[in-house]
Amino acid sequence: MKTRGNYNFQDMLVLLLRPHMEEKLDVFTVPGSPDIYPYLVDVTHTERTNGFRGFDLLITLDVRPTVGPHIPVGEDIFITYRISAAGVELKNLEHLKGPNKNEFPPNYQDLLK
Repeated sequence: MKTRGNYNFQDMLVLLLRPHMEEKLDVFTVPGSPDIYPYLVDVTHTERTNGFRGFDLLITLDVRPTVGPHIPVGEDIFITYRISAAGVELKNLEHLKGPNKNEFPPNYQDLLK
């Protein structure tokens, strides 16, 4: 079976990390409102922090959350997680800007904090 390169692994990682991402994105919108579609998430960096075959890893994701019919919630959000035998730990969360309430459709403005 032919694969699409590393996209299979990226998609699996995104699906496994999605609940962690959704939990942290509540700081920008009303809890439970942002949607994270796996095809709007990119793995931008991975790093093995403790050498060859060490199982302590960092992963950085570029996330573009939306509400309603794919209305972007601001600009990119970069999330870095540490993944190890102990589990998943948030290391960094960076939201570049937005969302701007004036740019949201009136019927979705109540979703913003």
